[in-house]
Amino acid sequence: MGSDEHYPEEAPAHRVRVGGFWISPTAVTNREYARFVRETGYRTVAERPLNPADFPGAPPENLVPGSMVFTGTPGAVDLKHLSQWWAWTPGANWRRPFGPGTSIADRADHPVVHVACEDAEDYAAWAGYRLPTEAEWEFAARGGLDRARFTWGDDPETTGTPRANYWHGDFPWQPRRGYGSTAPVGSFPPNGFGLYDMAGNVWEWTSDWYQQHDPGGGCCAPVDPRGGDRDASLDPRQAPVPRKVVKGGSFLCADSYCLRYRPAARRPQMIDTGMSHIGFRCAAPLTVPSAAP
Repeated sequence: MGSDEHYPEEAPAHRVRVGGFWISPTAVTNREYARFVRETGYRTVAERPLNPADFPGAPPENLVPGSMVFTGTPGAVDLKHLSQWWAWTPGANWRRPFGPGTSIADRADHPVVHVACEDAEDYAAWAGYRLPTEAEWEFAARGGLDRARFTWGDDPETTGTPRANYWHGDFPWQPRRGYGSTAPVGSFPPNGFGLYDMAGNVWEWTSDWYQQHDPGGGCCAPVDPRGGDRDASLDPRQAPVPRKVVKGGSFLCADSYCLRYRPAARRPQMIDTGMSHIGFRCAAPLTVPSAAP
């Protein structure tokens, strides 16, 4: 797991062992999530009323259901300021991914987005599965290529051989034609395990609380490691909301800005916050029947 050659949060590279498990070949789609909602009446975090006591000092106009939506800029900007391309959008949720007046009518096979961690966990439990651990997710993403940089090998994508849905062009204002948003699942070649979109398209929730990598000690690789605890995942510089690990990068990963469409890449995500580039897939122990995802 991890990498010593890219971003600090990925280090140190270290060995782990994981038991057998099933993992779904694609991220959960809008079509699949709609069935869950239709059969259960579930409402996602982005659709629920907000409690003002949970957001002291927030402007009243912001205390309505909504989510974070990516909005491209009209030209080049300082990449240090994320607020230039992320907008809190009242009314945005998995059904209306770009805000009021939008829909998923033509996006049934796109990955569901704007799902908070509990929205992903509740779907997985309803379907009889769970979220993968970070170690499981990374093992699956590598597709049998130990220590490779990308899901397909060490060499970057070449012109004419598309490998993943990440940002092609000048970020965040000039995506190459056909990029700059989610793509239907399975639009790009699978990795060595037959899994699609383990690089790019959407970041994916895991079950691990975020912490810096702990390679452990001694001569033996840790078996089925889990992340830290809930309290340790907090960032004192941000709102007091626990964070879990998301993996895989998204359509917003640009080589010049966020080279994170790689198996080792990881970042923390507040568990109550869905965004237009975060989805999930399901996993299950190997003991389940072969009809597992």
